[in-house]
Amino acid sequence: MNHPAFFDQVPSITVHDGLAEFLGAFGDGMITYRYLDAVRLAGHSCPTVAGAYLMTRRALAMLYPDQTPERGAVQVRFSSPLDEGVTGVISSVVGLITGAAGLGGFKGIGRDFRRQNLMYFACAVESEVCFERTDNGASVQLAMHMNRVEADPRGGALLKKILAGVAAPQEAGEFATLWQDRVKRILLEHADDPALITATEAMV
Repeated sequence: MNHPAFFDQVPSITVHDGLAEFLGAFGDGMITYRYLDAVRLAGHSCPTVAGAYLMTRRALAMLYPDQTPERGAVQVRFSSPLDEGVTGVISSVVGLITGAAGLGGFKGIGRDFRRQNLMYFACAVESEVCFERTDNGASVQLAMHMNRVEADPRGGALLKKILAGVAAPQEAGEFATLWQDRVKRILLEHADDPALITATEAMV
């Protein structure tokens, strides 16, 4: 697959999925997600997809310190409606990694492995997103600040030419390179930047 090399350098996220183990998809239930998985899901790589990936990584690390996060055991609440701004894109990435889903999610087997109704929107949360463990109630609220990593100023002019249909092929290629360079800086240079993804401490 032809994708930017830096995708493979982004820190991965490993979770345990009891449903995957129960049904034999993964013998030990361990699943490792990589940034490329989020890109495949979204169909593109951008600051929003990168931020959602890093935010989920940060939330799970805070909720499960020194433990493997349990996929399907985290409820997620967004302050914005699903169709507002980029909330839908963010929620897709969050759902991929945490297993949390809305009405269309898996209903479970008996009383176990339910993923339905673990994701809500337009909620009264103080920050952008609230992640909460369903077993002990520990929660953490986070927000993304992608403007902390500035775009190359050349990108705006190139985008205007592309949208106007007057850009040369090499200009379109230059725009794509500049676009992914910003994503690269977000994911590699700011992966653990507390100002890029702000968070309140997890509480029980």
